[in-house]
Amino acid sequence: MLLRGATMSQKKTTTPNTPKPKSKAPVAKTRKPTTKQPSARAFPVVGLGASAGGLEALKSFFAKVSEASGMAYIVVIHMTPQQPSMMPDLLQKVSLIPVSSAQDGQTIEPDQVYVIPPGKDISIFKGKIQLLDRLKKGVSHSIDLFFRSLAQDQGNKAAAIILSGTGTDGTLGIKEIKGCDGLVLVQTEKSAGYDGMPRSAISTGLVDIVIPPEEMPEKLIHYFSHPATNAGAAATTTTTTTTTTDEQQEWLDKIFAILRTHIGHDFSVYKTNTILRRIGRRMGLNHIDSHKTYVRYLRENPNEIEVLFRELLIGVTNFFRDADSFNILKTKILPALFESFQEDATFRAWIPGCSTGEEVYSLAMVFREVLDKNSKRINLQLFGTDIDNHAIDKAREGIFPASISADIGKERLKRFFIKEGDFYRIRKEIRDCVVFSVQNVIRDPPFSRLDLLCCRNLLIYLNTDAQKKLLPLFHYTLNPKGILVLGSSETIGGFSNLFETLDKKWKIFRRLEVSQALRQIVEFPSGLSSNESTIEKQPAIAANRRADINLLTQKAILDQFAPTAILINGNGDIMNVQGRTGKYLETPSGPPTNNIMDLAREGLRIELSSALRTAKSTSQNVVRKRIAVKTNGDVQLVDLHVCPQKAPKELAGRLLVVFEDIDIDPEENESGKCKNGTKWPDASRIAELEHELQVTRESHQTTIEELESSNEELKSTNEEIQSSNEELQSTNEELESSKEELQSLNEELHTVNSELQSKVEELSAVHDDMRNLMNSTEIATIFVDNAMCIKRFTAEATRIVNLIRTDIGRPLQHVVSNLKYGRMIEDITEVLKHLTPKECEVQTAEENWFNMRIIPYRTTDNRIDGAVLTFSSIDDQKEAYGKLEHALSESDNAWKLVRAIFDISEDPMAVLDKTGRIVIANTRYSELMKVDQENLTGTDFFQSQKDFADKIDLKTKLETALEKDQHFTSDRFDIRTSEGEKCFAVTGRVLKKDKAFPYRILIQFRSGH
Repeated sequence: MLLRGATMSQKKTTTPNTPKPKSKAPVAKTRKPTTKQPSARAFPVVGLGASAGGLEALKSFFAKVSEASGMAYIVVIHMTPQQPSMMPDLLQKVSLIPVSSAQDGQTIEPDQVYVIPPGKDISIFKGKIQLLDRLKKGVSHSIDLFFRSLAQDQGNKAAAIILSGTGTDGTLGIKEIKGCDGLVLVQTEKSAGYDGMPRSAISTGLVDIVIPPEEMPEKLIHYFSHPATNAGAAATTTTTTTTTTDEQQEWLDKIFAILRTHIGHDFSVYKTNTILRRIGRRMGLNHIDSHKTYVRYLRENPNEIEVLFRELLIGVTNFFRDADSFNILKTKILPALFESFQEDATFRAWIPGCSTGEEVYSLAMVFREVLDKNSKRINLQLFGTDIDNHAIDKAREGIFPASISADIGKERLKRFFIKEGDFYRIRKEIRDCVVFSVQNVIRDPPFSRLDLLCCRNLLIYLNTDAQKKLLPLFHYTLNPKGILVLGSSETIGGFSNLFETLDKKWKIFRRLEVSQALRQIVEFPSGLSSNESTIEKQPAIAANRRADINLLTQKAILDQFAPTAILINGNGDIMNVQGRTGKYLETPSGPPTNNIMDLAREGLRIELSSALRTAKSTSQNVVRKRIAVKTNGDVQLVDLHVCPQKAPKELAGRLLVVFEDIDIDPEENESGKCKNGTKWPDASRIAELEHELQVTRESHQTTIEELESSNEELKSTNEEIQSSNEELQSTNEELESSKEELQSLNEELHTVNSELQSKVEELSAVHDDMRNLMNSTEIATIFVDNAMCIKRFTAEATRIVNLIRTDIGRPLQHVVSNLKYGRMIEDITEVLKHLTPKECEVQTAEENWFNMRIIPYRTTDNRIDGAVLTFSSIDDQKEAYGKLEHALSESDNAWKLVRAIFDISEDPMAVLDKTGRIVIANTRYSELMKVDQENLTGTDFFQSQKDFADKIDLKTKLETALEKDQHFTSDRFDIRTSEGEKCFAVTGRVLKKDKAFPYRILIQFRSGH
C-alpha cells in the first residue's frame, strides 16, 4: 500500500478567532441559547463521544472551554431511550457557552453545545443536525454513525474526541475522521472512569493526541488556529497534483530523503497535495510555523519520522465499503468467472494497499458465498499486501471491534465471525484462505497468475508517472480474462487497449489479450526507486532472459531423462502426469475414470494400493522394488516410489507416484529367470496365487463393508453431536446477544445514574441551604401531610409542640402541645378542606405570644400534599400594645379628645395598625358592628369582619395602600343593621408615619344611596 482512503472533498477554511482559554474553571452560569444567523465562514465542529463514566469527563472538558473558542460542540452519549436527559442542565452549570438539546434540522453555530436527545441517533448534513430514530434491535453505535457523517460533511474542519466508556463505539468513526484530515483526541486511560472506548481507539494507531479532558480545549484552539493547519488544507482542495515552487520542492525533497533513509520507502511518487496536507497537519499538532523548522524537528526526533510515516499511510477502510460494488461482483461478475474453472482449481486474488484487511476479508466472504452456489470444488487464495507493517499485523490478527456490525449484515456476522467479548474474530475458513504480507507495489515484485486484482482508492494518491507504470503491470499479473477492480474515483486512463469495461460506475474491468509488442511496456519492479537511472535497471532485464533459458533447459531435461511421474490427491485421482504412462496404466472397460487404482495394470495394483496407504498414514516416502507388471503380453520390472508432498503450499497433501523401469537381461528372460536368480512362476502357480488373491479380496471386501457400516453409524452419531453442537452454538450466540444488550443497557443506566447522582448532590446542597435559611429566620415551622401526620419540623417548633425526631410520621394530634389554644387541629382540618389560609394569635404555657399561620402545602405540579404551620413570635408587638395603652391611659384628656373627634363623625371610622388590628374606633363603628367599645382595641379587624372584608378584598387594598402610600375607595357592599340593610363603601387614608403617632391607616365607612 502507498495510501488508502476514498476521495473526500475538502473545504476552504479561515482561521477562527480563538483567544487563549482561561486557566481556571469558569463560574457556572445559566445562559439560554441565543438565536443567530447562519455563519458565513467555516468553523471547526467538535464531536464528543462518551459512554459510562463520561459525565465527569464532559464536565472537565466544558469547564475549560472559553466563551469565544469559535467552535461548535456536539455531544453524543449513550443514554436510555425512555429516560429524560438532564445532561444539558448538568453541563450548563460548568459551561460558559450555551448548552441545549439538539433539534432536528437545526443549523450548527459556533460557541454552542448540542447534546443528543434520548432515543435518537444524530448525524450532520450540510451544516445542519439530522436526528434519526434509534433502531430497536441490536447494540447502538451512535458515536460511529455521527463521526462518519461529521467527517463527510466537515472534512478537515472536523475533530473527534473519545472520552470514558465501555465497548468500542467510536473506533471505526475516527478512521473516517483521519481519512478526511480531521483531528482525533482521546482521553488517557488513567483519567477515564472506564477505559474500554479510549483503549480501543488508541489501538488503531490513528489517534493524534492522548491527554486528559481538561487539557483538550487548549489543544483544539492551538491546532485549528495554527497557520500550517489551514495552509496545508487550503493548498489541496482537489485530487489533482499541485504545482510546487522551487523552494517548496527543496524542503519536500529533504523530507523524502529523511523518510527513505529511516523508513526505506520513497514517497516522491505521491501527489503533492496529499503530502502538503499531511505535513501541514503534523506541523499544526507540533506548533511549528515553518517547513525549515519542521525538517530540523524531524532530524532531531526520530519518533516524529515514524509518526509522519503513519500519517502518510492513513488507511480509511471498512467492511463492504461501497457495498454496491461488492453486489455487482457477487451477482454479475464472479458466477460466470467461476464457471470457467476446472474442478479443484485455485482462484487467486491480490488486494494491494489492503490496510488492516477489511477489504480482503470482505472479498473472501463474497467469494465464499458465490462458491456455495457452485457445484465445483474451487480453492481460494487471496493475497493482501500493504506497505505498513503495523496495518498488516492488525490484518493478520483478524480481530475487529463490535461496531463492525453496522457494516456487516447479521447473517454474515453469524457465519463468518466468532464473538469474543467486545470484538469479533474472523472464522478459520476465511482466515486460512488469506495471506498477508508487507509489500511496496511500486518497488517490490508483484504476484502473478491472478484471476482478480482489487486495487481500490490507491491510484488516486499516486502521481501520473506511477499510475502509468502500475496499470500495465496489473495487466501482466492477470490471467486471460482476469478481473481488475478500481475505486469509483479512479480510471485506467490511456490503457483502454489493455482492459475492457464491465461496469463503468464501479470501475470493474476485464483483461484483454494484446500483442507481444504491447507487453514490452511493462516495467517490472526491481527494488530500485523510480528516479534511478535506466543503466541500473538494464541488468535486471538480462537476468530475466537468463531465467527463461534456465526454465527451457530444465524442461528439456525433464522430457528426456526424468522417469514417469503422476501427481494424485488423497483419493487417488490423477491431477498431473509427467512422461508416458502406457506401460503402467490402461483404461478399463466401463465408464471413464481418472483414479490411478482403476487404471493400474495387472501386477501393479496391489503393490500400488499398499504403498499409497503406507505413504498417507506415515507421511514418509515409500519404495516398492522390482514389481512385475504385465505390459502388452510381456512383463516389465518396475521400482515404485510414492512420495507425500509437503512443500510448496500448493502441493501440500498430494502424493507423487514415480515409476522407474528395471532393465531385464535377455538371457535371463529366456531361461525363465530374473536378473537376481529367481525363476518366473509357472502358469499353475500363478492361477493358485490369483485364487488366493481373490479369496483375500473377498474377505477384504467384507471387512471394508463392515467398516463402512461402522463408519455410517459413527457418522450418524457425529451428525447428532454436530446438531447438538450447533444448538449449543446458537444458544451461545443468543447469550452473547443478550450480553451485548445488557452491556448497552448498563452503559445507559450508568449515564442516568451519573445524572441522578449529580442531581442528588445538587438537591442535598439546596436542602442544606433551606435548612439553614429556616433556622436563621427563627420561625417555628411544622409540615404535615393530608392525614395530618408530621413530615418534618424546625428546631424552633419544639418550643411550641413537644416534638422529637422519632415523631416524624406520627399524627400531630398525638403530640402534646404547649399552647393554651385548643383549636389547632380543627384549624388545620378547615384549611385542608377549604384550601384557605388561616391566621390567629396563640399563647404558650410560658406566656409567650405567637402568630400562628396555617397554609396549604402545594407541590410543583399544583397538588395539595398537606399543610404548613408557622409560628412567628409577637411578644414585641404585645409589649408595644401594652405600652400604647399605658401611654393613652396617662394622657386621658388627649385620648378623650381624639375619641370625641371620632364620635363627631356620622360615618363609622376606625384606625388600624400595619398588622390589621384596631387601635381606635368611634361609637358609630361599634354600633354598626355591634361590638362593645371596650373590646375593640387590639381586635383583628379582618377576623372580626371576615365576611365583608373578603368580599371587597379589603386586606389587599390596605397592603397596597401602605406599600404605595396612596388612598383608596372600595366597591359598595351591604351590611345588615338595626335599621335594616345599608350600603357602604370603605375609604382608606394613609396617616403620617411618626414615632409618637403609631397609627397607620384610617378607614371610613360611607353610606350609599
